[in-house]
Amino acid sequence: MRHDTTQPVLFDDLSSKPVTVAFSAPSQSSDGGLPLLAALDRKLGPTAVLSQQLVDARRAKSVDHSITELVRQRVFSIALGYADGNDAARVGGDPVLKLACGRSPGSEGNLASQPTLSRFERGRGGRELIGMARALEDIVIEGLARRHKRARRITIDLDSSEDPTHGQQPFTYFNGYYDTWCYLPLFGFLSIDGESEQHLFFARLRPGTARDGRCVRALLRRVVPDLKRRFRRAEVLVRLDAGFAGAELFELFDELGVSYVAALPKNAVLSAEAKSRMHAARVLTERFGGATQFFGECAYRAGTWSRERRVIYKAEVVVHPGRDPRDNLRFVVTNVPASAEAAWKLYCGRGDVENRIKELKNDLEIDRTSSTSFLANQLRVLLTAAAFVLFQALRRALEGTELARAQVATLRLRLLKIGATVKESWRRIVIALPTSHPWQDLWRKAAVAVGAH
Repeated sequence: MRHDTTQPVLFDDLSSKPVTVAFSAPSQSSDGGLPLLAALDRKLGPTAVLSQQLVDARRAKSVDHSITELVRQRVFSIALGYADGNDAARVGGDPVLKLACGRSPGSEGNLASQPTLSRFERGRGGRELIGMARALEDIVIEGLARRHKRARRITIDLDSSEDPTHGQQPFTYFNGYYDTWCYLPLFGFLSIDGESEQHLFFARLRPGTARDGRCVRALLRRVVPDLKRRFRRAEVLVRLDAGFAGAELFELFDELGVSYVAALPKNAVLSAEAKSRMHAARVLTERFGGATQFFGECAYRAGTWSRERRVIYKAEVVVHPGRDPRDNLRFVVTNVPASAEAAWKLYCGRGDVENRIKELKNDLEIDRTSSTSFLANQLRVLLTAAAFVLFQALRRALEGTELARAQVATLRLRLLKIGATVKESWRRIVIALPTSHPWQDLWRKAAVAVGAH
């Protein structure tokens, strides 16, 4: 029996009159706010610049969808919550999505199908993906340099995260720490002075057993000189978790002339240095109750280090209701000329990176890396990163409003997922949004900020 999606549904109890609902309205969209992101994309250029890195080896006579259109379709679909290639069958005819991709809303035919998108993803080479990654990196850094000409500190935060896999993806291995088969992507973020936003500039898929330091030295050798060239007055600071700490990386910091704060794992020598303060913290907690912490520092040289380095520590006793007090002894190696407590607080600022990674995974599904091609999975990571860069630009456009720190899911729900009627004449295209939309003032503010008038 054929299933007709235009068959009306009748509700008898909603009103004194029968209520009939049917999916029968042509030229309408549930993503009417998408022109915001499309305008940002045209202004900042990520999809156009990324498309330029790709070689189109198809026969021109057989091409229905340009490389740029395919990139835009994937980036905007991911931004709207349609991260799976199969979603193309559901939204390929959306008039607003067509418009964002450069087509007329009323044009015949849909956007690219899932098989076309799969061929596009699987047809990319390693050199193309490296070019895309460098292009995205340049867009983010250039934008920051243009907006922060008098920056005093550029902070690089690097972190990895597990990307669980559930099939036959290449280079997926069992990771004992995460207790799962996975990839282990590396993410890089930049922040300027006291700015709260940490800007994604690097996203690299790695095998599931990759050490945290894999790709880090090559990345820093390339990025740090570029940052020093663009921000001539600024100090470059690198913040890293304990998994990245190693002699070779510290030597590289010295070579590049950067500041750093990096966590160190505990060992017997360091614990002995903090013994007296740890004891004092326990005594005060036992006597007065509540958490207690002390800060201190020492000169320390691990067996593989070429020289002594400054290590600060936090000797803390943590108290939770209904639990016994717990020791929390932490160490950080740094060359920052600040007090131990100030250096520790500087290191703790990297914690917000976890929230950015959660947005990438929970809201944009950057971990949807289910292709049997490793390069296709890396392409998906880069396209998702491009979508996130646009959302970060949208947050910036909403500075001073209640959405200035909103997460991707909130921005999508309030500003993009809006019912709209699309009308096209020979003179103009009109997208009519509902007068009852509760966040229309914020939408207008963002639209003006990205160039509308």
